[in-house]
Amino acid sequence: MKSSSEDDVRRSVQPQAAPMRRSLFRKYFLAFFAAVIVPLAVSGIGDAWFGYREQRSMLSALLRVEATSAAYKIQSFLDGVKDQLGWTVQQDWTADAEGQHRLDALRVMRQAPAIVSITLIDDVGLERLHVSRIDLNRMGGGWDRSGDPAVVGVRSNGSWFGPVTFRGGSEPFMTIAMAGKRKAGGIVVAEINLKLVWTVVSEIRVGSRGRAFVLDRAGRLIAHPDISKVLQGTDEKTAAAHTRLRDELAAAGGEATTASNAENEPVVTAMTAIPNPGWTVFVEQAQAEAFAPLYASLWRTGGLLLAAASFASALAYWLARRMTGPIRLLEEGTEKIGAGQFEHRIEIATGDEFERLAERFNEMAQELAVSRDRSERIARLKRFLAPQVAELVETSGDESVLAGQRAEVVAVFCDLRGFTAFSAHAEPEEIMHVLREYYEALGAIITRYGATLTNFAADGLMVLVNAPVPCADPALRAVEMAIDMQDAIQRLIAEWRLRGHAVGFGIGLAMGWATVGRIGYEARVDYTAIGHVVNLASRLCSSAADRQILVDHVVAQSVGGEILLVALGPRQLKGFDEQIPAWKVGA
Repeated sequence: MKSSSEDDVRRSVQPQAAPMRRSLFRKYFLAFFAAVIVPLAVSGIGDAWFGYREQRSMLSALLRVEATSAAYKIQSFLDGVKDQLGWTVQQDWTADAEGQHRLDALRVMRQAPAIVSITLIDDVGLERLHVSRIDLNRMGGGWDRSGDPAVVGVRSNGSWFGPVTFRGGSEPFMTIAMAGKRKAGGIVVAEINLKLVWTVVSEIRVGSRGRAFVLDRAGRLIAHPDISKVLQGTDEKTAAAHTRLRDELAAAGGEATTASNAENEPVVTAMTAIPNPGWTVFVEQAQAEAFAPLYASLWRTGGLLLAAASFASALAYWLARRMTGPIRLLEEGTEKIGAGQFEHRIEIATGDEFERLAERFNEMAQELAVSRDRSERIARLKRFLAPQVAELVETSGDESVLAGQRAEVVAVFCDLRGFTAFSAHAEPEEIMHVLREYYEALGAIITRYGATLTNFAADGLMVLVNAPVPCADPALRAVEMAIDMQDAIQRLIAEWRLRGHAVGFGIGLAMGWATVGRIGYEARVDYTAIGHVVNLASRLCSSAADRQILVDHVVAQSVGGEILLVALGPRQLKGFDEQIPAWKVGA
């Protein structure tokens, strides 16, 4: 028998052999290496990410400011031209007013050098005056201009902006038409030199390679620092690329975005619309230049990571080498102690935690040798008795405490609410996992309070306080134990509910006289209690809702001055002819 017990003790101590996947040196080396590199890598990645966002935000603000400024200058130029042209259509067309109209047109051309020619048309659509810087002037020509696109556009919208054209294949021109405030004032059609627009976009500089350009409604390039690109005329492929770029920026809500320009170069670009002519001003900068500070920061971060990796490798190698020796000694000592050689001692003189660990191993070996006989006795008793009762018998060395006798006990029953529904739908592995957590939590509390777990079935437990070993204030101890049990299980219930398990927990306590002692047959003996108090505690537990602890009047009288109780009044419990008064622990 002794030989069999020793084998059991050795098997309980000796770890199961497992195949080695990685050496200790490699594990510690990787751990130390990662401890240095990972924080630096995370910091570098974080700095790069936030640096990118800051650079992107700064670029967006800069490009939008430049685009808005250019659009404002162009719009102001066009508005100034319109304001000047308004002076030519204030007077009605009469025979005496033709000379005044001519003087007004010449004055406007002198004040607005961008105006190349002015044509005045009366309210019926006849040309009355044409003044030009480069063509012959005409007075009273009488040509019918009512079908001209400019006249039609003005009569529809009040003003009209014509398409951009290039005179002599060099300078851009555009026709602007507007009507007077009165119909008799007629319509003015002016040809405007747009060289100022080209000057505006040519002066915009973002970095060393940034540039601005202007598109019309159809996506045609009408202003660009490189005038040759504008003079190339309408290119459907280029116009389609510009239109796609404009749509991407519109989808971005006006923020600067990264895209490919008409030359298929990666750029960061922003745009602003010029409402009246339907133009769009774009400002772009090459991505390589825009993010050059960020790229430089990434190179610096990479260099630091490389230096840190070299340092971490050297440090990890040195620390891992210093740790593998003591760990190897501890591993060998553990195998011998696990094999039952409790006289073996581990000698490590490092002056640190390894040395203290070796001392604890040696103390453990000595304690195992002393407690081996006791463990064998307890192991034999635990085959037939509950663990608490087995400990009591082994300690006292007298089994007479298990004989049947009358004793005043506190019976405690507890079980889970909704466990039957849960077990009907949950997988067996999940049910066993829940019960394992449940019993571990309750078992630790029962042991701490020195109570006796007599039996358990599924989710239900029966616990005795004051038997077989008497204790002081058994009712107070039982209630305090129930409170701790309720708190512990409610914490578990919160976790279970996150996994979709709807369960609760209730407890019932009753105090009174019962017959306690051994019950069973020769091959198996249990310690239990029989009597009215056991039935009452069981029924109170069944009546308790989730989070409730119900007690009878005896327990209530015993702990009334120590524990807060709430009277619930008489209750009809199953198996009792009369209603039983009950109290709830807590507010």
